[in-house]
Amino acid sequence: MKILDRYILTSYLKTFFSVFIILMFIFVLQTIWLYIGELAGKDLDTEIILKFLLYFSPKLVPLVLPLTILLTSIMTFGNFAENYEFAAMKSSGISLQRAMRGLTVFILLVSVTAFFFANNVIPAAEYKSINLRKNIAKLKPAMAITEGVFNDLGTINIKVEDKSGDNGRYLSDVIIHKKPANRSGNFTVIKAKEGELAGSTDSDVLSLVLKDGNYYDEVQASDYSKRRDKPFLKSYFEEYTINLDLSDFNNVDLEDESYNNTQGMLNISELRQSIDSFAISHNAKKKALTANMYQRTSFDNIEVNLNPSDSIKEIENTILEEYDTYQAIQIVSLALGSVNGALSHLNIKKSELKNSTKQLNKFEIALHEKYVLAVACIVLFFVGAPLGAIIRKGGMGLPMVVAILLFLTYHFIGIFAKNSAEDGSISPFIATWLSTLIMLPLGVYLTYRATTDQGLFAFDNITEPIRKLLKKAGIIKPKRKID
Repeated sequence: MKILDRYILTSYLKTFFSVFIILMFIFVLQTIWLYIGELAGKDLDTEIILKFLLYFSPKLVPLVLPLTILLTSIMTFGNFAENYEFAAMKSSGISLQRAMRGLTVFILLVSVTAFFFANNVIPAAEYKSINLRKNIAKLKPAMAITEGVFNDLGTINIKVEDKSGDNGRYLSDVIIHKKPANRSGNFTVIKAKEGELAGSTDSDVLSLVLKDGNYYDEVQASDYSKRRDKPFLKSYFEEYTINLDLSDFNNVDLEDESYNNTQGMLNISELRQSIDSFAISHNAKKKALTANMYQRTSFDNIEVNLNPSDSIKEIENTILEEYDTYQAIQIVSLALGSVNGALSHLNIKKSELKNSTKQLNKFEIALHEKYVLAVACIVLFFVGAPLGAIIRKGGMGLPMVVAILLFLTYHFIGIFAKNSAEDGSISPFIATWLSTLIMLPLGVYLTYRATTDQGLFAFDNITEPIRKLLKKAGIIKPKRKID
């Protein structure tokens, strides 16, 4: 390796690792802030908390690594241009491409490493992190209660509007469905304005104290005809206590890894197999729907029940006029019932197919993301390096602002496109590659501008044709030559 290549690579690596560590630290702090509610107040060991952060850190690499490459490239090459080191290189006959050659090899190695990292390390970390989160949530049932939705908690199914106090122990607008032990169904409903979770951390019994509420119990009458009246018992209480056995909650194995059904946990080969399986299942559902709707039309029975006559009777208005009033009403009622049934069936199947499509698209997006990370590293390098040489500013000021603006544009385009791809608005392939494909022409353009010693924008290419047009129109008079 020549001295110049070693100098450029050393300068780049120093900035690269410094920026990577700083950005990773910032994103890890954001992770702690997002999940502080799942960690606080659970008497977790430091080892468990460190495991939690360790398992979540690899998922941050697809955000941190491209931003690091972009920012480092702008800072390093901007510093070279600001200190006239590029001017010295060019005066010695060394072009920008020659100066970038050593770093290009390094970025290629980084992109290959990023691909294997995304394919192997991130799925394993996702698998570990999700299972650890679910195990931590079981340690304190209060943390397992999500506001606004029903949650299973021991022998009850509970929904709360709001949680407050330490560890969310105070509840408001509580709705509880009790699970009967000897029969299936929902026969007991409890509503209360307030509730409180009370109990010792050493005890396997949790007391749920409800205040100012009503107890509804559906009565199963022995006479079946009376059940249509849906009789129930209602009682009011000022305070009502439910004791829950939490032996299964407190006896939690934090090393349990039984949850394994998300696309983030799979590598490329597993994703391809899952996509094939989902595609086959999705196509089978569509074929089954087609066959079912065809059977509903009863077209197969037309030829069986049709008795053709020697002559065809001409019908002036509608076929219903050939029947009496009662038969016509029956025909219309049957037709309407058939159509309404078909529409109801279609709406149900439409929702199922929509969920199936969304699931399939998520797995396809996850597959393409493995490749996008590697390509994005290369593209953003060829955006940042020439841009730094053009703006001729090093340090953390202007390069940081430019890098963040470019990366936010790149990142948000990707997010919006992927969200649109989930419901099938656009192809998952296009959605995943869109932001990178937008940055690719920008990288080519900036590399050309920096290589030819031109500014960021060529305003003369816009103003010169306009000026020539104005000259021909006589609005601008040509300058006279002075002898």
